[in-house]
Amino acid sequence: MKKLIFSIAMATLLSACSNDKQTEQVNQTSIEPSTYQTSDKAGMEEVCSFIKNCEYYFLATVEGDQPRVRPFGTIHIFENKLYIQTGHKKNVAKQIAQNPKVELCAYNGKSWIRVQATLVEDERVEAKKSMLDAYPNLRGMYNENDDNTAVYILTNAQADIYSFPTEKRTVKF
Repeated sequence: MKKLIFSIAMATLLSACSNDKQTEQVNQTSIEPSTYQTSDKAGMEEVCSFIKNCEYYFLATVEGDQPRVRPFGTIHIFENKLYIQTGHKKNVAKQIAQNPKVELCAYNGKSWIRVQATLVEDERVEAKKSMLDAYPNLRGMYNENDDNTAVYILTNAQADIYSFPTEKRTVKF
């Protein structure tokens, strides 16, 4: 059953990524992170807690017309915004720069979550430091003052939380 649910979630992610070929390009460096306001703080905190309790999630991006999915482990709230982290040197960062629309999916053994969002990079040292302080095991690879650390705000986010067999609840933030 767990494998079936995971397979359904992954197929949904892949389908969502491959069907969105007319994505607008976003110049991420021109957007100020402070301009984003969370409309549902409690919902965002619930989403963050759900994903943290799963310990990892799968992030889907697009490279050209090819969906790419990989496991991630970082999710963090800073200044009432939900963030993820990666390295600029990784292909995922290059994919996000080309198309900042992503989906992530996590499963805790009985419920799962699918989050659609547009990522906006926050280049501030304070945001990077907050993420690395929350995940100190990453400090061997990343530093808030290096050119590699990338942190992204999840904007225009919608999380669908499912419980088998039919329950679904949507949170927007």
